[in-house]
Amino acid sequence: MGAGLIAAATPALAQAPAAGTNLIETIRNRGQLICGVSTGLAGFSAPDSQGRWTGFDVDYCRAVAVAIFGTDQNRVRFVATTAQARFTALQSGEVDMLARNTTWTLSRDTSLGLDFPATSFYDGQGFMVKRSLGVTSARQLDGATVCVQPGTTTEQNLTDWARANRVTIRPVVIERQEDNTAAYNAGRCDAYTTDASGLAAVRSTLQNPNDHIILPEIISKEPLGPLVRHGDQRFADLVRWTHFALIAAEELNLTSANVEAAATGDQRPEVARMLGRSGDLGQMLGVDNRWVVNLIKVMGNYGEVFNRNLTPLGLQRGPNALWTTAGGLQYAPPFR
Repeated sequence: MGAGLIAAATPALAQAPAAGTNLIETIRNRGQLICGVSTGLAGFSAPDSQGRWTGFDVDYCRAVAVAIFGTDQNRVRFVATTAQARFTALQSGEVDMLARNTTWTLSRDTSLGLDFPATSFYDGQGFMVKRSLGVTSARQLDGATVCVQPGTTTEQNLTDWARANRVTIRPVVIERQEDNTAAYNAGRCDAYTTDASGLAAVRSTLQNPNDHIILPEIISKEPLGPLVRHGDQRFADLVRWTHFALIAAEELNLTSANVEAAATGDQRPEVARMLGRSGDLGQMLGVDNRWVVNLIKVMGNYGEVFNRNLTPLGLQRGPNALWTTAGGLQYAPPFR
């Protein structure tokens, strides 16, 4: 999500230890993947009443674990990270990967010693206001107070947009997402700004969601996705192709219900390669050749992951629809 450090890393952080030369084997020997997630964002990553983490980003962590360990999606330890601390957690090796609504930008890609293997969710920054204000456009927020997280792309986007549109905004800067939500709900600010998906998530947790509206303007591009450290290309490839496997499975109509039968009965050449009946694509990634069968059987395809976690928030597929069937941006390279 837009929330996150925008400044280049300090030299010390930029030189933080890279991933091990065989992180997949390290994870396998340890018996679990360690995955950094948010401190709690409905639909993306949040613990339920029993303490079990659920959400779209959480499912990406579980998907990588299934790729490595077979059919066990529970071989993951989740580490809650704030917007300010998440990059340090990954750079230092506290976590193996981040799946934490994080925007892919040039400065992050080049100066933090980190890689963005794929874009799992295309988003954009918006505004939420109380319906009672009678505001229907962000351009009506001149003079308004706006809750925003500090040191983030969200904060920078707000400043840039306000300047470009000659709108005076008074930011109310609060670090933690849940504290921003509380401040907005208590009336400390007139509007709340973050990525549109995050606004939908926050709105779903409010006492009367219908009392709040998300304004139509989208003021930025926010390609969100998992992150890994520089230094282990094999692990980065596995995270990347786990995402593409979820997309390709939806493109090819492979679901959690039919993938096991397709592994032996589907005669399409690409399906045979993906599902390990021919070739050694899994071994090229350092995992079992049936890794996609396990992945889709346990987690479902991209559409199933989306519908399970984000559709209940009222989010539409939009740019996250398949390019092949719906003109969206999600598209998988060939499995060959």
